Amino acid sequence: MASASAETPDDPQDWKTAHSPDYRPWFERIGRVVVAFSGGADSALVAAVATRLLGAGQVLCATAVSPSLAPEDLAHCSRIADEWGLRWVAVKTNELDDPDYVRNDLDRCYHCKRELMDVLVPLAETERATVVLGVNLDDLNDHRPGQKASAERGAVFPLVQAGLDKATVRNVSQALGLSTWDRPAAACLASRLPHGTPVTLGILDRVASAESSLRRLGFDALRVRHYGDLARIELPLEDLDRAVYIRDQIVAAVRAAGYRYVTLDLEGLRSGNLSRAAADSTEVRR
Repeated sequence: MASASAETPDDPQDWKTAHSPDYRPWFERIGRVVVAFSGGADSALVAAVATRLLGAGQVLCATAVSPSLAPEDLAHCSRIADEWGLRWVAVKTNELDDPDYVRNDLDRCYHCKRELMDVLVPLAETERATVVLGVNLDDLNDHRPGQKASAERGAVFPLVQAGLDKATVRNVSQALGLSTWDRPAAACLASRLPHGTPVTLGILDRVASAESSLRRLGFDALRVRHYGDLARIELPLEDLDRAVYIRDQIVAAVRAAGYRYVTLDLEGLRSGNLSRAAADSTEVRR
């Protein structure tokens, strides 16, 4: 567990900035919290604000560790917790033991969050705390069954209650000096599989290896979508020219991860596109 000796970045004197709502009454009303901490902009803002306002002794930040978590994301969470003085713990989740999760239908995230809550709720009971998640207003407009699973178990979404969308989360984080303000969104590795493709340890390892290799080539925001022997790489549009320029290195790196065919998606990086495609296909069949 990370210590809580340091203070959050820059130790702002007034957390109610021109870009930030006044969180203090809400956090003081709810009291002790367990933050589901993925290290992204949303959960990092919740963790930082809660720790600053309530004190580290009242806030436990928990990162779920499983084969669906990229190793770089775990290392990031550990580093941020240490730098910011968060009280942090890594907890093991076992979603791969759940056939409903492995089936990988449109409700996969529901089963994943159900497993997460099975771990966090007992932790929160020990802490006499409430589980809070970094869900923002924009998330309410997407197909996010995991939110339903979390809410069913009593989780609370402080960013939604504060009226923050993703752009505001980033603006507030930047105003507060949080290094995570511009961190690219990082969904779990299972999101790289088309719905209907069973989630297995072998596939998750292959995706993780391919993405780690591409990060070592200098690409920060990316997805390697898995289609059997074929990998479809999504990068921000501004990175496509460089990707073509070093295509030999990319092909070698992705093939070393176990793929035979390596493709580059000319539409660029589109978070959640596999879920939207599956949902559209379902609507067409109806």
